[in-house]
Amino acid sequence: MSRPAGREPRRLTRWWRRRSLRSRLTVIAATAIAVSVFVAFQVASQLLGWELQDSAKSQLRADSRVLVTNAQRAGLAQVQLPPYPGSGRLVRVILPDGSTRTPAGQPALPPVSEHAGRVAQGASADLMESNDSDEDGYLIYTLRAGDGAVQVAQVADDSPINQFGFGMLLIGLLCVVGGALVGRTVARTGLAPIDRLTAAAVHVAHTRDLDADIPDEGGGEIRRLIQSINDMLAALRDSRRAQRLLAEDAAHELKTPLTSLRLNVELLIRLDRRGTLDSALPAESRTRLLNDLGAQVAELSTLVAELTDLARGDVSDENTELLDLADVVAAAATRARSRTPDVEVALDVTSVWVSGRPAALERAVLNLIDNAGKWSPADQPVQVRLRTEGASVVLEVDDAGPGIDAADVPRVFDRFYRADSARALPGSGLGLSIVQRVVDAHGGLATVARSARGGALLRVDLPAAAPPAPIARLTAQEDTAMRRPQPRPHGSGPKSDSRRAL
Repeated sequence: MSRPAGREPRRLTRWWRRRSLRSRLTVIAATAIAVSVFVAFQVASQLLGWELQDSAKSQLRADSRVLVTNAQRAGLAQVQLPPYPGSGRLVRVILPDGSTRTPAGQPALPPVSEHAGRVAQGASADLMESNDSDEDGYLIYTLRAGDGAVQVAQVADDSPINQFGFGMLLIGLLCVVGGALVGRTVARTGLAPIDRLTAAAVHVAHTRDLDADIPDEGGGEIRRLIQSINDMLAALRDSRRAQRLLAEDAAHELKTPLTSLRLNVELLIRLDRRGTLDSALPAESRTRLLNDLGAQVAELSTLVAELTDLARGDVSDENTELLDLADVVAAAATRARSRTPDVEVALDVTSVWVSGRPAALERAVLNLIDNAGKWSPADQPVQVRLRTEGASVVLEVDDAGPGIDAADVPRVFDRFYRADSARALPGSGLGLSIVQRVVDAHGGLATVARSARGGALLRVDLPAAAPPAPIARLTAQEDTAMRRPQPRPHGSGPKSDSRRAL
């Protein structure tokens, strides 16, 4: 049963793909040398064959001229025919009557051809022809001499070409073996940095040690590859460090509210088991305790949500779209007023367009307003301004609070960082960190300064985008004309009525 025609090529392809790069380079080098030797052998053999044939023709012409000279002196019938022992050359005289003379003991030549006979008859001066009718091929030169002709033949001898081919075969084998060895050596030397890179990658995979940089050696593509791997390791180190810090900070920040929540719940459970809940906790104290529990649960929920948002990093399912940032700011202000009704938010915004993720931007604006609301006095509103400056969109949120100390400014946007003056206020220290991440993801810049009212001024600069093209709207007259019933073509009424009647 025959195999499918495409199976063997696929098997060869799979075999080739399983080979190492070093083996592939060795095979490619050996194959290239073998092909080069084969092509060189073919060209050299052809050139050698032509050269030998030209040399034989020249020798035949020279011998024929000598015979013609002798024949002119002694006559064709009496001319002495020299033997050429061991040379492979044979001679023959064609007499006027068509008969031939050959030296005694000389092997017989093929019969005189028709074209050679014409030379003897004087139809042409000479003729060079090949005769392969016998087992031995001959190259025969016929030259007119008097009333006849002389012929000198050379036995075709392929032994020089065969010897040359055998020599080329040996040389080719040596070249292929040597080329394979050289190719493997070059591949081993050239791939040495790759081997060290592989060993380093295996070491990192087994030990989880991301601090082991790969030595930057070599040049060209290898060096760029090593630099790229080192950059990747550095990014992984930073990611692991950030993950560890996030876990440590989260554990630290969760510990306090969880402890307080656990103590309050244990107190309620213990009093309830004793049956002294009503006597030990008056209604006012019980209400205050339950309110504390609710506030602690809300604080934990906010903290977990912010931690989840930070842990996701730049990964988001939200699509980037062209949006009016004024709408986003207005929505964030509405949410802030509903969450903290006692904080007044004053908006001074203009329509500005950016390319971004609306939910993420709204979260960032809400965090800025919430942060300002913690510090702003009850009789002073949180001011939110939105405008354009050149090619940037500027969002400013300021309060009339005590402001930010100069020592705290560099760390305002750090995760879980809270100034000493802010530790008594609710919050996790993650709000401004989320703002920083969102702004960075949108190619912007977040800064902090002192407000003209003495408080903190948080500023966000984002790249501005061109507003969308206006949508063409119909005027009132055009709209009325479009809605006006069009006159029916003549004869359409009865048909319509007849259909309705049917």
